[in-house]
Amino acid sequence: MLELIPHPLILPVGLAVGVLIAAPVGPVNILCIQRAIERGFFAGIFAGLGAVLGDGLIALLAALGVGQITGAISRYRDVVQMIGGLVLAGFGVMLSRSKPRFQTAEPSRAEWSSLKDHIWDIPKTFLLTITNPGAVLGLVAIFGGVSSFVGVSSTIQALWLVAAIVVGSLAWWVFLSAMVARIRHKLTEQRLAGMNYWAGLVLVAFGAVLMAELAIKAIVKSWHLLG
Repeated sequence: MLELIPHPLILPVGLAVGVLIAAPVGPVNILCIQRAIERGFFAGIFAGLGAVLGDGLIALLAALGVGQITGAISRYRDVVQMIGGLVLAGFGVMLSRSKPRFQTAEPSRAEWSSLKDHIWDIPKTFLLTITNPGAVLGLVAIFGGVSSFVGVSSTIQALWLVAAIVVGSLAWWVFLSAMVARIRHKLTEQRLAGMNYWAGLVLVAFGAVLMAELAIKAIVKSWHLLG
């Protein structure tokens, strides 16, 4: 029974890691903020839930074998990065051209009136999370370092760490959605349309950077082969 009890440092460190990997401004944060502004608190949480599941899956795979996962990601990094770039650019174009659906009805009805749309955001942010090779490798590396630091010595302890990371990540999305939902009433549909446009351009820019990096690597590789 004692082996089921987590190391005293696992839970607090895992929670901190979960927040730290979710908090940096990136495509998922931008999408989550946009959803919370347009549709409310629960929409922001649903958007963030895809990232939580992505982070949880990566952490779980890392717990089951850091070396194998790192090797596989490194081997197919260019393919994953290309998919991620195309997905980001596609989401960005759709968001920049979308018409805002600013919900101002009573929260009990407005938050759940488009449940189908909320649920669709989960696979979107999940895909954005798992197709970012840099973030994936970073989380795997962090997991490996944290595992050594807190003294993870068994699969049960590793699973406790994964659970703590997931809870920490979810806590961040709940906090972010709540903060954004508190100020959304100050926005008009015209302002929201402008925000959708610029948020979409930022997502396209993220995707363009990923694909440009691949293009530069291909050019450099060709240059060396010709040289």
